[in-house]
Order: sequence, then structure tokens, then C-alpha cells
Amino acid sequence: MSRREEYETRTEKLLAPIAEANGVTIYDIEYVKEGSDYYLRAYIDKPEGVNIQDCENVSRALSDELDREDYIADAYILEVSSPGLGRILKKDRHLALAVGQEVEVRLFRPVDKCREFAGILERFDEDSVTIMEEEAPRTFSRGDVAVIRLAIDF
Repeated sequence: MSRREEYETRTEKLLAPIAEANGVTIYDIEYVKEGSDYYLRAYIDKPEGVNIQDCENVSRALSDELDREDYIADAYILEVSSPGLGRILKKDRHLALAVGQEVEVRLFRPVDKCREFAGILERFDEDSVTIMEEEAPRTFSRGDVAVIRLAIDF
């Protein structure tokens, strides 16, 4: 397990009771380096959407637990937020919640001279993702997919 994965896993375990106590669910945890700074990001959600007070309450409680446990060697910035409307669907549990919804798929390499596709997420498995474009389904290898996110319609 990489250091990043260890930090994310340990943080998710610390966050679980905090999230439950605050009536939110954990959408994702990520530990990333951007420029010279490290960020520990916790994305929380609830059916009616999270608000700033939810983020503040969870952030304060999580910060206290992280200080108590002190397992992250580097200095980092803690961020707690909503995954947003156009949320990235990284994990199978994210994809499962999005079946039947409109998604945008961006590929690493072009297919039919196009790298971006949109359609209704029909199904997925460990090897592929299928969306319904207009009248025909289109299946992509998971290895070819750079990112899948919920589409935002205004």
C-alpha cells in the first residue's frame, strides 16, 4: 500500500464516526500534492446536499482527530467539501449510484476522432463502462477512461 493509500484509508476510518454523527456520508478521501503543497481532501454528501455548516463541523472534528493521531508526516492542508454537482465518479460505489443518470466520459486516447462522450450510464463492471448515446449504446474499456463525471444540465 502506498503512503497516499495508507493516509486515505486511515483518514476514512477516522472520518466514519464523525460523518455519522453529523448526518453526512463520506463520498471520497484524497491525499494529493499540488505544486509544493499537500492536500488532504474529504468529500462529504447527504441527500439534500451539504452546506457550509456541515463542512465546518466535520472539518473541525476531523482536524482534532488528525492532530490526535498524527500519522501524516508532511505538512498538509485539510479541506472538507461537497463533491459538487459535476462530481467525478472514481469508485464502483460512485458509478452504482449514477446508473441511469447522464454522465460525461473523457478518454485518454480518441475513439472515432473524439475523446469526450456523453450519455446515460447504463452499466459498468470491472473492465468496462457502457453509456447510451442517443439511440445506441457505447462501451469503453475502463483502462481507456481518464475521467467519468456527472453531467450538469442547466
